[in-house]
Amino acid sequence: MFNQLYESIVIGFKAVFQNKGRALLTMLGIIIGILSVSLMGTAINGIDNVFNQTLGMFGDDVLYVQQFPWFMGNADWWEFRNRPQIREEYSEKIAERASSISYASLETSRRVTLSYKENNSEGVDLGGRGWQSAYIDAAKIESGRYFTQLEDQSASRVILIGSEVNKILFPNVEDPCGMSIKVNGLKFRVIGVFAEQGKIFGMFSIDNMAVIPFQTLKSVFGRSRWITIPLKIREGVDKEYALEEVRSITRGLRGLRPLDKDNFAINQQEAMEDELGKIKTSISAVGIGIAALSLLVGGIGIMNIMFVSVKERTKEIGIRKALGAKRWVILIQFLFEAIIIALIGGLIGLGLTSLLVGVVNKFFVASMSIGLVFTALGVSIGVGIVSGIVPASQASRLDPIEAMRFE
Repeated sequence: MFNQLYESIVIGFKAVFQNKGRALLTMLGIIIGILSVSLMGTAINGIDNVFNQTLGMFGDDVLYVQQFPWFMGNADWWEFRNRPQIREEYSEKIAERASSISYASLETSRRVTLSYKENNSEGVDLGGRGWQSAYIDAAKIESGRYFTQLEDQSASRVILIGSEVNKILFPNVEDPCGMSIKVNGLKFRVIGVFAEQGKIFGMFSIDNMAVIPFQTLKSVFGRSRWITIPLKIREGVDKEYALEEVRSITRGLRGLRPLDKDNFAINQQEAMEDELGKIKTSISAVGIGIAALSLLVGGIGIMNIMFVSVKERTKEIGIRKALGAKRWVILIQFLFEAIIIALIGGLIGLGLTSLLVGVVNKFFVASMSIGLVFTALGVSIGVGIVSGIVPASQASRLDPIEAMRFE
């Protein structure tokens, strides 16, 4: 039995490689289908990795009171643009009144140029943050420290820089803490360097940033219209309860009546998760549609070529059956031939995917996993089985006498 099975598999391999050109053309649909499935999977894996590694910086236990929601959907931008500004004093009042909040800070930002001697880092996102951000920010400090409450209140000219800024300004300095740099020509003392955080979706670096005390930014660069109030939820407090408490307090601070709509937004990490889900669904829908169509065409191509193969080798089948080959041996032979064609097509598709992942990573984020490889190979084998079962069954049922007479 084992010898017959082994012989059937060997014959199947030989049949495929004796007609390389025909087999390769038959594989094209499978190759395109597996390529689509694999690229879709790498994109989704990459987005998941980005969210876990990068977007987690927003903090699972942090709420952000802002004028704009992070994602507006189909809403009118001017509706949010015309809302009253978030006021600086809200931070202290929310902290006083909300039992669910442990820390409340302030954030705003602007674009600046940082320089040290002849080195310049342009377009840096300079954040002005309250001293309590030291207990809210998820970003880790690689060297140095955060600024203190006194440094914030006295508008001290101290600054923390991102890893990318550090590499540009201090390429040959191990630790720049204590050194002075210029922010739009004004001198600041470096007190800390943030650890590398990476890019959002592989495109936007969040390491090209710097942070100074909120009061310093206000006194040096003037009051900002766009203020964010990050709030740290007290440990053990339900997030929904905290959100509703903050919402109620903020409505009171805004002077809203019971039937008035909120004229502010409370953003949280879940908004990112929801948007991520939409992106993944869109990618999946497009990828599955292309893959399904390609695999269908590839499967029909394999089935067609297997019917041709059965017809071409009818006499051979008759001779083998006359010599004692069982029906299942013939069925396995042709079924394996179909599986081999599909599997080789799948392997080629995976090979092309691995090459394209490097190109995709230059514009977007992609990550290929072992699980994805096995899934793609499983799909290939499945297509081979479905496409080959009918021709293989037809071959196994041939009458040996009639088959040997076939010309």
